[in-house]
Amino acid sequence: MTAFLTGGALQEITGAADEVLARLEAYVALLGKWQAKINLVGRDSLKDVWRRHILDSAQLQPLLPSGAKIVADIGSGAGFPGLVLAIITDPGGPEFHLIESNAKKCAFLREACRITEAGAIIHHVRAEDLINFKADIVVARAVSSLEKLLEYAKPLLRKDGQCLFLKGKNWREELTKSQKNWIINESTTQSLSDPSGIVLKLEGIVRRDAS
Repeated sequence: MTAFLTGGALQEITGAADEVLARLEAYVALLGKWQAKINLVGRDSLKDVWRRHILDSAQLQPLLPSGAKIVADIGSGAGFPGLVLAIITDPGGPEFHLIESNAKKCAFLREACRITEAGAIIHHVRAEDLINFKADIVVARAVSSLEKLLEYAKPLLRKDGQCLFLKGKNWREELTKSQKNWIINESTTQSLSDPSGIVLKLEGIVRRDAS
């Protein structure tokens, strides 16, 4: 049986500074405290929180383009991956916007941002209702099918924007289905946290029925 990942092991993998690790530890502690009151993540996943949630999210950071200024996290939930990225990204990096429709989860995100000094911007709104907003990068994890994610993400993306989606073992099936309605340039990166998962990078996203 694979041993649970620790914060120290995550620091070795990601190269996070000590102060960044301390902020992540505060975040993990808050997550455990709030989980007792509201359902933020799967209960069993907390046993391996550093692998299942923190590393899973943090692996996107090296994939963010150097010139990105705005990163939007659709359906941020407890802050994965967007808040983790906000915590570990160096000052002067992109702005992170967390989009979440659940009021209780937004309350958690606000408190998590406060104690970690992450500086993320929280939008208490459904992604499809967010207007006059454009991002360079849209990220998402465990929100919906790829086809539905594209419907949410496309209106939020700048013309040359990219999507970075964390997907599990059924990603090929989801991609094939999505390509019936979307023209997509895709590439994949093997997940660091899940042997059956990938990071799916999508560019040049256009609806096939677009005029």
